[in-house]
Amino acid sequence: MSQAFAIAIHGGAGTISPETMTPEKYEAYTEGLKRALDKGYAILEQGGASMDAVQAAVMELEDCPLFNAGKGAVFNHVGKHEMDAAIMNGQDKSAGAVCGISRARNPIQVARAVMEKTEHVLLSGAGADTFVVEQQLPIENDEYFYNQLRYEQWQEALLEGTVQLDHSEKKMGTVGAVALDQAGNLAAATSTGGMTNKKYGRVGDSPLIGAGTWADNRTCAISCTGHGELFMRSVVAYDIACLMEYSGFSLADATDKVVMQKLVTIGGEGGLVAIDNEGNIEMPFNSSGMYRAMRKSDGTIKMAIYK
Repeated sequence: MSQAFAIAIHGGAGTISPETMTPEKYEAYTEGLKRALDKGYAILEQGGASMDAVQAAVMELEDCPLFNAGKGAVFNHVGKHEMDAAIMNGQDKSAGAVCGISRARNPIQVARAVMEKTEHVLLSGAGADTFVVEQQLPIENDEYFYNQLRYEQWQEALLEGTVQLDHSEKKMGTVGAVALDQAGNLAAATSTGGMTNKKYGRVGDSPLIGAGTWADNRTCAISCTGHGELFMRSVVAYDIACLMEYSGFSLADATDKVVMQKLVTIGGEGGLVAIDNEGNIEMPFNSSGMYRAMRKSDGTIKMAIYK
């Protein structure tokens, strides 16, 4: 009997009120999630690697303007796009990440290249953009990333003088995927456009290994979404793996403790998708909603936005 395999994805967590969710919007978001889920699952089903599955799923979400990553990335304070992404291989804990890049069509593809083509884990800003060109990865101009809704959100945030989370009422955010393949290897990938109106080259938890992204075959793979600063301060992804490795927690108990207890006590809003080395999946969130979906080789399929 071949090893069970599975994938889980998210398209952001936050204040998603059912009142403002029209049937059309609901259908568009679920269709976007379904495309990404199918893309990743097909790779696993054919015996492909979890690394390829999470990358494919995240690239699909980056190409969908509904989500705050890639094409749908939000505007920063000066009206530009600064994108972050990370990918991690649970087999040997190798990882690659980028932050503050502005021209790459698919930031997760760049993160994978950092992992495979350099001796580094994290490249930032102008240097990372140079790396994108050197690697001949697809780049786009500002028009590609322009989105009317995102522009209006930025203008609103400028007027209010605030930083908006990537998941206020009108938009959703950070995207990610975790998977277990037929060889028993775990992988995680996360990509984001960050916060609307962010300043000073702000970087959140998504590209930080251990904070927003983690994978280790011995325990689990995690991709987070939410208020990045609080996730960084809590080292959320690694904390869950540690509870499993050192305290013998199950995936369900570890994610519950971190998302529903530890984060809540410091006001950390958000959620995550997690998978352990047996294919168990958890998708907890302490916000009003989280775009999420999962599919397992035993036939289980789930797609949801609210509790």
